[in-house]
Amino acid sequence: MAPADADVAQIVGDSDWVRAIRRQIACVAGCSSGVLITGANGTGKELIARSIHAHSDRAPRPFIPVDCTSFVSELFPSHMFGHVRGAFTGAHYESQGCFRAAHGGTLFLDEIGELAPHLQAKLLRALEEKAVVPVGSTQPIPVDVRIIAATNRQLHEDVRAGRFRRDLYYRLNVVELKTAPLKDRPEDVEPLARHFAAALCREDGLPLATIQPAALDVLRGYPWPGNVRELRNVLERARLFSEGDVLTGEFLSRLLDDGRSHAAPATDGGPIRAHALPDGILTSQPAVDQAASACRPCGGADATWLSLAELKRRHIHKTLEYTGYNQTAAAKLLEVTPRVLSRLIKEHGIDASRSRRGRPSKDRSP
Repeated sequence: MAPADADVAQIVGDSDWVRAIRRQIACVAGCSSGVLITGANGTGKELIARSIHAHSDRAPRPFIPVDCTSFVSELFPSHMFGHVRGAFTGAHYESQGCFRAAHGGTLFLDEIGELAPHLQAKLLRALEEKAVVPVGSTQPIPVDVRIIAATNRQLHEDVRAGRFRRDLYYRLNVVELKTAPLKDRPEDVEPLARHFAAALCREDGLPLATIQPAALDVLRGYPWPGNVRELRNVLERARLFSEGDVLTGEFLSRLLDDGRSHAAPATDGGPIRAHALPDGILTSQPAVDQAASACRPCGGADATWLSLAELKRRHIHKTLEYTGYNQTAAAKLLEVTPRVLSRLIKEHGIDASRSRRGRPSKDRSP
């Protein structure tokens, strides 16, 4: 199997949607037209983009993902187009930027709908001219990149409302590929579960986990509001806290019931209150929201109400304590990359220098 075929095969499943998206990937990979991938969070938009790249003639060249939700306006030109040495205070070296880094390959613009309008204009100019001008320079540099963008928004509605540039929309949306929520393709749950269980065991050097038929029935009966990403998260937690190498239906039911209780609205109309694993480790909802629920005082807002920064700091610190200061394990629980976790540790001034104490003990259960 060619590398590109192997990559496309990672879009796991037996549903009509999976078979259709594989055909669509093979169809669009051979051209350089813009592709817009739309769908809910957790449905595999970046995986589709990577598969298109891997199945194309650009596969030997870089695939550069860009998170459009993280841009600070002032840093956008430098990050995307690069800068010359001395262009601004602190520019002690030249930076090529994402466009030039992706030259000959693919630039993936994730959550493009979150890009501010004035930044949309800068992006459009680079796409139209197929060239970038680094900050501090006046000389355009030609670039050859394929643009694949993704969004969970209805961009055509944003265009009508004036929140997204019409000309940029048509530049990006030459071909639109739509993802499908996992609840609409239950036949994909079993192959995805087996795929994730095997992959997680390989990553951690553990024996292959066996998923009992009753456990698969439990997984198929769950609505998966977080889609494929949530399924992977559940399998990872199940592998982490299970006793032995067999995942039972009863155990997965308890995990999913715990997840449902996290997502249930508070009866008093206030913020959602979180349930926690031992030692206060929060799961299933975004870490900051759950930390806010767990840490806020029982009464209304008062002098003891914690700031968002303090909530994040406490939750990160508690997670590090729980994992014995194993940053890789902590990053998995927090659903961030180790690099992002390292940056957050520095930003919040957390002392993570203590010796590692290993993985959580097996007697800890959700």
